[in-house]
Formats: sequence, structure tokens, C-alpha cells
Amino acid sequence: MTDAARLKATIYVGGLDNAVDEKVLADAFLPFGEIVEVSLPKPDLPSSTDPHRGFGYVEFEIPGDANEAIDNMDQSEIFGRVIKVSAAKPQKASNEGLGSRTAVWEQEGWLAKHAVSDEDKLAAEQARGALESRPDDPMQGLEGLDVAGPQPA
Repeated sequence: MTDAARLKATIYVGGLDNAVDEKVLADAFLPFGEIVEVSLPKPDLPSSTDPHRGFGYVEFEIPGDANEAIDNMDQSEIFGRVIKVSAAKPQKASNEGLGSRTAVWEQEGWLAKHAVSDEDKLAAEQARGALESRPDDPMQGLEGLDVAGPQPA
């Protein structure tokens, strides 16, 4: 199965209680289809006593089964806690986005999204030129309007 197809068949399950393990999660989602893999990411800190980070992923054999599980299990309860079930998003590379060790503007994704085209640069320069050519006196051109109110006919 390609990575794109695996992603479509994978769901995110959030809000899990610490008592939930991989077997409980697999049993909860088994009615919706054949499960390929269940994963509960471990905490990053080695000193943490939590068995997982409060969320997990369930990968189904067929993407339609994943959609069925999302429709039926979102906002349901497991061990007294309401869970959030949605389609899994692709994992970001460790060197992209917030929390990476490189500056945001040095990352390829940010540069591609925020790059300014030559056409936009030219339009900005023209707008600056128009602002600079304006007269400094805001009253210039208003000489004939020295009397306020309606003019007698």
C-alpha cells in the first residue's frame, strides 16, 4: 500500500485515558473493519510515567472502514472519556514548522509559501512612487472651498 493510501486508511484517536492500551483500542475499532496496525506514541520524556501521550492511531485495511469508524466513533466514550476521532494528518518532518531547530524563513516550505514574485515587487514599487509624488500640503487644491456650508444660488 502506498503512503497516500495508508494515510487515507489511518485515523487519529485523541483524548485517551491512561488505562487504554493497544488491545483496548483495537477492540473498540474492530467492528468497523480489518485493522492493520494500532499505535500509541510514547511520551518524549523518559521520566514520564504515562503509558502513552493520550492519543493513538488506528490503520485499517480499507480506507472506507476508516471513514466509517470516524463517523461512528467521534465524540464517543472509552473508559469514561470522550474521544476525538478524525482522519490522520501526514507527519511533519522534524526540521519543519514550529519546534524545529532551523529558522522558519530558512525552511523550504515557508519560502515557497511566502516568496514574493517579481510582479508583486513591481506593483509595490509603483505604489510607493505614487505615495511619494503626492503633495505635502493636504490643503493643496482646495483654494476655492474657503467658505463652509451651502452656497447661495
